[in-house]
Amino acid sequence: MSGTTIPTGAGAGRGAGTGAGRDAGVGAGSGTTALRRTAALARAELTLLSRTKATLAAALLVPLTLPFTLRSTVEQMDLKGTGLTVGAILLPSSIGFALLFAVYGSLVTVYAARREELVLKRLRTGELRDAEILAGAALPSVATGLAQCLVLTVACWVTLGIGVPEAPHLVLLGLLLGFLTWPVLAAVTASFSKSVEGAQIAAAPLTLVSLAGSGTFVPLETLPDGVASFCELLPLTPVITLIRGGWTGQLSAHDATGALVTALAWTVIAVFAVRRWFRWEPRR
Repeated sequence: MSGTTIPTGAGAGRGAGTGAGRDAGVGAGSGTTALRRTAALARAELTLLSRTKATLAAALLVPLTLPFTLRSTVEQMDLKGTGLTVGAILLPSSIGFALLFAVYGSLVTVYAARREELVLKRLRTGELRDAEILAGAALPSVATGLAQCLVLTVACWVTLGIGVPEAPHLVLLGLLLGFLTWPVLAAVTASFSKSVEGAQIAAAPLTLVSLAGSGTFVPLETLPDGVASFCELLPLTPVITLIRGGWTGQLSAHDATGALVTALAWTVIAVFAVRRWFRWEPRR
């Protein structure tokens, strides 16, 4: 796969995408294992991601800057009776931003661009299986999001004194579910767009709803019971709940189980939707 070029950005040319898809199919079809094929495709995606400055800037800068711009707003909240601190709010929110922008938003554009440039169609003619193609395209964005989570955790630890998590297993579970569910949701969203530009618009509703109702901007503990119960069913809420509860140690086994079930349900629904509706070539 060395030398393979697979355009990731909205501005990548159709001709380049066509050649890249052909090269990727040839490189992947040489009797390699599934892991090697996926890794080779991921390396090509990572190379193109690093060359697409606009996409890279959006994926890197937005999640890193948003949490700290909200610090003054969080400090003005009335958190009495919630058991939460500024750090306990900002850290999970930071991870939520990374999932929404570095993973979900970035991947919606990647999947749509690959489809419109006929890269996905050509990759399917080789040994690469459908799951390998989607996973290979997702790995660079997932790696970027994971790196951001680590950086943001260290930054919150240094600046906000959040300490160590009381239940680290819940934090790890929340991260795992987030990086499992949101790439699949990105593939679902890209399925219902007709262009790269349309994919960016299609990603906006779920992004905005998740920002407003999943405990990123406003903790669910401060919302009315009816509103909070609805927000608990959003796909980002289980991730925020598990990470925040794991850090504070205030999440009961019942609530943790509920968050786990909700996250798994979204994952199952998203996988079904991808298998049923994902489009591998442009709509003509």
